[in-house]
Amino acid sequence: MTDSPPKVSTRRLLRIDRRQIAYFKFTLEAYEGVALLRTIDPHQGTVELLIGPGSEEEVDRIIKDLSAQIRIETTEIR
Repeated sequence: MTDSPPKVSTRRLLRIDRRQIAYFKFTLEAYEGVALLRTIDPHQGTVELLIGPGSEEEVDRIIKDLSAQIRIETTEIR
């Protein structure tokens, strides 16, 4: 028996430099099907990631790489 990936997207809320929202979104889009970015509060730089099932580790790597260039903080979903 093999473990099958989850069938539900993972939600993650982040706060980033608001001037970098478009850059972050376009970077994620380059990794087709990995995650969608939705802006929650453009003034605060709050965005929500909807991460495709089984893509959590890849998104973590992308965030880690981007965090060397822009401020990225994980925040709580309310």
